[in-house]
Amino acid sequence: MDVAPRRTSPRVVVIGAGIVGCSLADELTARGWTDVTVLDRGPLFAAGGSSSHAPGLVFQTNPSKTLAEFASYTVGKLGGLSLDGVPVFRPVGGLEVATTPERWADLARRHGLATSWGIEARLVDPGECARLHPLLDPGAVLGGLHVPSDGLAHAVPAGEAQARRAIERGARFLARHRVTGVASAAGRVSGVHTDQGFVPADVVVCAAGFWGPDVGALAGLTVPLQPLAHQYATTAPVPALAGAVREISAPILRHQDADLYYREHRDRIGIGSYGHRPMPVTAAETEGHENSCLPFTPDDFADAWKQSLALLPGLAGTEVEAGINGVFSFTPDGMPLLGEHRDLPGFWVAEAVWVTHSAGVAKALAEWLVEGQPRTDVHECDLHRFTDVQLSPEYVAGRGAQQFVEVYDVVHPLDPPSVLRPLRVSPFFARQQELGAVLTEAGGWERPLWFEANAPLAEGLDLPRRDAWAARRWSPTVAAEALATRERVAMYDMTPLTRIEVTGPGACGFLQRLTTNDVAKPVGRVTYTLLLDAAGGIRSDLTVARLGEQRFQVGANGPLDLDWFRQHAPDDGSVQLRDTTAGTCGIGLWGPRARDVLQPLTSSDVSHGGFGYFRARELFVGGVPVTALRVSYVGELGWELYTDAATGLRLWDVLWESGQRHGLVAAGRRAFDSLRLEKGYRAWGTDMTTEHDPVEAGLSFAVRGDKNFLGREALERRRHDRRLACLVLDDPATTVLGREPVRVGGVPVGHVTSAGYGATIGRTVAYAWLPASVAGPGTAVTIDWFGEPVAATVTAEPLVDPAGARMRC
Repeated sequence: MDVAPRRTSPRVVVIGAGIVGCSLADELTARGWTDVTVLDRGPLFAAGGSSSHAPGLVFQTNPSKTLAEFASYTVGKLGGLSLDGVPVFRPVGGLEVATTPERWADLARRHGLATSWGIEARLVDPGECARLHPLLDPGAVLGGLHVPSDGLAHAVPAGEAQARRAIERGARFLARHRVTGVASAAGRVSGVHTDQGFVPADVVVCAAGFWGPDVGALAGLTVPLQPLAHQYATTAPVPALAGAVREISAPILRHQDADLYYREHRDRIGIGSYGHRPMPVTAAETEGHENSCLPFTPDDFADAWKQSLALLPGLAGTEVEAGINGVFSFTPDGMPLLGEHRDLPGFWVAEAVWVTHSAGVAKALAEWLVEGQPRTDVHECDLHRFTDVQLSPEYVAGRGAQQFVEVYDVVHPLDPPSVLRPLRVSPFFARQQELGAVLTEAGGWERPLWFEANAPLAEGLDLPRRDAWAARRWSPTVAAEALATRERVAMYDMTPLTRIEVTGPGACGFLQRLTTNDVAKPVGRVTYTLLLDAAGGIRSDLTVARLGEQRFQVGANGPLDLDWFRQHAPDDGSVQLRDTTAGTCGIGLWGPRARDVLQPLTSSDVSHGGFGYFRARELFVGGVPVTALRVSYVGELGWELYTDAATGLRLWDVLWESGQRHGLVAAGRRAFDSLRLEKGYRAWGTDMTTEHDPVEAGLSFAVRGDKNFLGREALERRRHDRRLACLVLDDPATTVLGREPVRVGGVPVGHVTSAGYGATIGRTVAYAWLPASVAGPGTAVTIDWFGEPVAATVTAEPLVDPAGARMRC
């Protein structure tokens, strides 16, 4: 009988021949996956999506380390490509200018970001700005940030150049194939239906740009992105550029104080604006428009032109000759969307990706597909990072529009979103408001930073004065709440902490296989443990409480942990997973008087002998059924107390009443962070990610070498050549916040992960990744803070109560 030839690689269909789809085809075929078919509804290679009209400016510096790495890879790759002998990338450099003191300070901060991520950059004075970009009026700016390796990417040629390489390896590109359906068989994707027929596939990747939500819907997947129109105009010939031969010679230019950017088109100037009103659109509204560009609306551009004339006076001799309202994709948090559909294995997305990050994203996704995981940490981009309440059309549209508005704003890292709030609140929300809670938002949850009711406690505290940037989203009350926790007792709202119930006859074995520590302990024990990926990197840290022979409560970091569990759960029904967060709530009761507050409310013995450290028990507190965990993330005696949302308010009230005689306060997230830094407790996603391993992160104690777990063999092979080091700033009056570069002997060697004022020790505490060779206690370092060196010293940790006696009393 006939035997079908064996395929050497999976059949991959990529939907979308924009720069992301072309880059992905190139990256996949370079790794040996050559059976790749790229489909597009339009012609090749100006297919009509965002890539077809993208201005192509590539600025690499970004607060996100991941996006900066994606951009740097894109620059490096495109810089080595040409199409028919013409380069597809012009490394003309990038120049960001400041016209206000606030922006000039921000450029100094961005210079620090560039240094942290290994991007060469320099701050330049107004004269140098004008030398780099002769059209610029030096009297209009205070200075600029120059990145020599930034430049201009020609998106369509760049896509075609990569497509040609993929075609040479066996890929094919099919124009004018509109996808009309996604097929499945045996629970997996099996191909796509198009208006030209069926295309079989083992893997389908949606890289359809702003058509992504429509394609995702065909597979039953919500793709949370909002298309928005963005204005781009070109001038008539500019007299000062008359006779220009090269397409572009001056650096690409950002005037972020006016929400504008610029590039040359030989003797013309292109101007992009984010200063106009948000203009949300649907993909359907782009039908029939050339390259999916909507008609230019001159009234929306009027202020942009006025601001452009002020910065570039040479434009006075010309006018706006043409313009478009191009369409780009925005997500609720401004990050790309990467990952696999959990309900249809084999269907992947690579969405909301700009030209700047295109090749880097394609590389990461190709690694994910071929090797099983990306080598770059992508948790910020993971498709499954949002909770269900963050996937509503209203949330996606509202937050997407806010991302558009804030593209060029000076946004403090602690500034919360302002749209669609409040969305998720704990049962304690009314009480928190009565106490003057200053709120932030994370994961849709309202979270107190501190409480104004505690402001009198800060009176008389001798605290160092903070500069304007460090003082934002901070108050002396934060230090007062931290000291109240250390000296008396405080309540913290732990409701937003993700809680996952793992049950069933296979629950214990399941958790044993996935986690690094031994969770197969008697009922009533609590274990701190880690999740590793197959390469031995840290996916998360967890607190696992065994509440029954077949029942565990897992304190996790967010939706990605539940997604990881679901990916690895057996399909025989022996393990059940349930996210209990929304229906429950929690209070952290911590401080040396915590037992004095709790014991009168329960008939259970909560003495150290009766309720030991890292133990769990179900008991009643003031008539409220509670799951109590004797654990502490702040380094003090206490418990995490969890109950149903319906009884949560009573739990708060009985604890509050019992605690008044003991000086109980409600405390917020900033005090929480201050206390955990003094104790050396890590925050996953900030201090450590999949790029780091337990040895490097100082968490070897959470790894049992005598058990098998996912990632163990890879962990044993790792080099462990970095360390997460504790730094204490030498001067009490100085501070840092995170992501600043760390230098030894003036040479950048690492970066700060998180930092905060330690009220107990009277100094700012910072954690930073450093080479192991310089991470030992006593090493003198400096940290760049807005361009100025701040002295610090590597210090043995923890800084408070090294023996842990305060938690174990």
